[in-house]
Amino acid sequence: MALKRGSLYPLHRQAGAQMVEFSGWELPVQFNSILEEHRAVRSTAGLFDVSHLGRIVVRGPGAFGLLQKAFTNDLTKARSGRAQYTLMCKEDGGILDDLVVYHRTEDEFLLALNAANTESDTAWIRRLASDYEVSIEDRTAETVMLALQGPESATLLARLAPPEVTGLPRFGCREEAILGKPVWFSRTGYTGEDGFELVADAEVGETAWRAILGFGVKSCGLGARDTLRLEAALALYGNELDPRTHPHEAGLEWVVALGKGDFIGREALLKDQERSPQRRLVCFRMLERAVPRSGYSILVEGREVGRVTSGNYSPVLRYDIGMGYVPAELSAPDTELDIHIRDKFVRAKVVARPFYKRTA
Repeated sequence: MALKRGSLYPLHRQAGAQMVEFSGWELPVQFNSILEEHRAVRSTAGLFDVSHLGRIVVRGPGAFGLLQKAFTNDLTKARSGRAQYTLMCKEDGGILDDLVVYHRTEDEFLLALNAANTESDTAWIRRLASDYEVSIEDRTAETVMLALQGPESATLLARLAPPEVTGLPRFGCREEAILGKPVWFSRTGYTGEDGFELVADAEVGETAWRAILGFGVKSCGLGARDTLRLEAALALYGNELDPRTHPHEAGLEWVVALGKGDFIGREALLKDQERSPQRRLVCFRMLERAVPRSGYSILVEGREVGRVTSGNYSPVLRYDIGMGYVPAELSAPDTELDIHIRDKFVRAKVVARPFYKRTA
């Protein structure tokens, strides 16, 4: 099957980006150096093409009720002009996806879905929609989604967008025009830094990409996106999250609004709240130079107790870090672990989450 390519694919190839397959898409993993791109986002700003994320518009009188039923968080806390991080769970509480919901108008919502789950998520929502007066439109192919991330992102974006955009609060969103064309802006992100997203038709997205890079911003690929989100201890679907994982195990109980009324998975998640999880997602740092990779065994006193879900070198902290699930009794900071890396058992210890947190 041919890989999908976003509208900006030709620009990435012209820029000499190294391309890789990711969730059925051909995407840039790096433009120059992952370390340089990572450090640019932490110090100034970097620009990502995240057009592979699914963009589904749900509109109609029943849109709010449908999404309140489908998702774990409480949409009454995300009025028009606000975005919300949430989960979609099965009846048994397993996580089908994590996503961001943008409340555009009273009866219109934009969903940003993980690329690997876009088709299955959309099908799931369509099945639930039979009892609601809504329309569901997949806008992924017709639009571009950019993410400008870093401490100087607001200052840089002010050269392109009106002050109503750069003045957005965290998780705020609104539509404004660039060169007379509508663009959907939001202030969220997946790097641990301040930042903005732009969703626009392909032609406008290309104009915005060129303009922002013209301000001296570094283009960034999937490699830096992954090391940045790991430092911020943000979960990646398929690594930390999957249908066998429940929110309480992953430390995501804060996006489960059990008091809002009925939603898919509520009864199972209510039982989870009443009992302590048997395992927990932890952050750990390596005490010796060695990179823990996804799938490596986590051991205590020679006994396997879990698996690494994500790991890499931290360009900011300058040591190797990782995440993984371990029994709840082994999840406290300073707990000593061993990671089986090739033919060695390398020492590590549990640390507080996240590894990195911006100061302003």
